[in-house]
Amino acid sequence: MNRRLGLAIIAVLALAVTGGCLGYITGGGEINAETLDAEPADPYDWNTSRNATLTLDTGSELQAVYNVSADQRLRLYQPTSPGQEGPLDISAVRFRYANGTVINGTDLDTRGTVDQTPDEVFVTAPADGKLAFTAGATPRRLTLPVFVEGSYEVILPPDSRMDFFLFSNAVPTGAETTLVDNRVRVTWDDVATGSIMVQYYERQDLTIFSIAVAVLAAIAVGGLYYYRRQIDRLHEVRVEMGLDDDEEDR
Repeated sequence: MNRRLGLAIIAVLALAVTGGCLGYITGGGEINAETLDAEPADPYDWNTSRNATLTLDTGSELQAVYNVSADQRLRLYQPTSPGQEGPLDISAVRFRYANGTVINGTDLDTRGTVDQTPDEVFVTAPADGKLAFTAGATPRRLTLPVFVEGSYEVILPPDSRMDFFLFSNAVPTGAETTLVDNRVRVTWDDVATGSIMVQYYERQDLTIFSIAVAVLAAIAVGGLYYYRRQIDRLHEVRVEMGLDDDEEDR
């Protein structure tokens, strides 16, 4: 009996390891140096005065710059399904000290920490400064948990807009939008908890939407005309058969 119990325990542990259930015990893996030290597509905006600046140069890639304090630990994650979370897919990690010195991701991992688990990435700042990284984004809808409290700014891709209510939204409420050099900037003075969400559209989307509405309207008018013609023909048949009095109807 003891032998069977021992074999059963070994089998359960093997399944747990292969299924990833012991990810927390084994550390969940690390972000490789090539990913941490990759070059960002564009230089990070170190001159931002916001606590968080999120720049979308394209709809599918986000550049984030956070103002952090010494030993501050950021938990970077993203919802993957209802009730489930996963690590944010960060790359091109940089840290800028208050004196202007910039270090790459592997140096940050040495002086601070960059640890990944199955559910998140933990980054600890080595000093007061700014943390920057690149992550994936969903076109036309940016949703990101609030990793740092304070003022936020989201810079949308060129030719993107938020002035058509059907395609535009910002959460939390109270956001201000301005257009600078063909780019919409969405700002909040103070964000404390939860997530930020910015839904926007590209200018060409409005043209496509207008064409679709026009086509649907034409189909609707054509359908109404056809329906009316069918009623008139049915009425004429009934009159010919003597079922309706055409004079009374008129």
